[in-house]
Amino acid sequence: MDTHRVLVTGLRGFVGSTLAGRARASEMSIEVSGLLDGDGKAIDIRDQPRVADAVAALQPTAVIHLAAIASPRDAQAEPGAAWAVNVMGTFNLAQAVLQHAPKARFVFAGSSEAYGASFLHQEEPLREDAPFQPQSVYGATKASADLMLAQMVREGLRATRFRPFNHTGRGQTAAYVASAFARQIVRIERGWQEPVMVVGNLDARRDFLDVRDVADAYLLAAMCSDENCVGDFNLATGAPVAISELLDALVALSPVSIDVRQDPTLMRPSEIPVISGNPDKAKRQLAWQPRVSLNEMLREVLGGWRELADQDGRQLKG
Repeated sequence: MDTHRVLVTGLRGFVGSTLAGRARASEMSIEVSGLLDGDGKAIDIRDQPRVADAVAALQPTAVIHLAAIASPRDAQAEPGAAWAVNVMGTFNLAQAVLQHAPKARFVFAGSSEAYGASFLHQEEPLREDAPFQPQSVYGATKASADLMLAQMVREGLRATRFRPFNHTGRGQTAAYVASAFARQIVRIERGWQEPVMVVGNLDARRDFLDVRDVADAYLLAAMCSDENCVGDFNLATGAPVAISELLDALVALSPVSIDVRQDPTLMRPSEIPVISGNPDKAKRQLAWQPRVSLNEMLREVLGGWRELADQDGRQLKG
């Protein structure tokens, strides 16, 4: 059995750690490594010479590029860093693959935020041919990197450009809505918070995926042996869920009684009421589809926070 040498940037992050676990459990022979120098130290993707040296030394059969300033809030706070990491860091890695491992698959974790205002002009879940109209620094950096890689495909880069929609799961930080709700629920279960959740506008509808389904898509593309995998692909369900439904489902998974109150001062309307993607292209060309149900996904999110509370409650008490 051939061994796949997969270089993963952002290996220690939320998606990267999930992906590493999925690779270990795979029936295929997959060796996953991070972007490291000869001493085992992490390499900053902005450092072009060191990135090139690492790719040349490893000779990966595939690269899965997850490393990024991934929080829209962080990107807005430090736009210069966001452009340097999310665009030029991506260029450094892709250029290194073209020069030193041209047969390797290049799997890019883009973002549905690249579509931006396009969600306002179409009622159906967006397809990949919808125009990029990013409304945030983060979305703009992801759109730019996506377009850049599409051009590099013309130079021989074997790139799969994914545009994942909201994804969550065990181990995600509280910077994201499902995990933020779950953290509060666990705090209430442990008596570290009054049994009240104060929330704002819950009307927005979003397309939620389990992180394991997203990680599986990345691995599927990395292992792909035909040219159907080159191109752009949404990772989505096509079935958006209201934030209120997400919260209700999480609360229903808890044995404690929780009072959810909406605060009029937090009731700002969502800039984009519905965000959803059409996953048909990924289903057709990659034989990928989301498999984890919403309830199972939310059980995992809650389970992760409960486990953390058991291990070190200090992170939740504050």
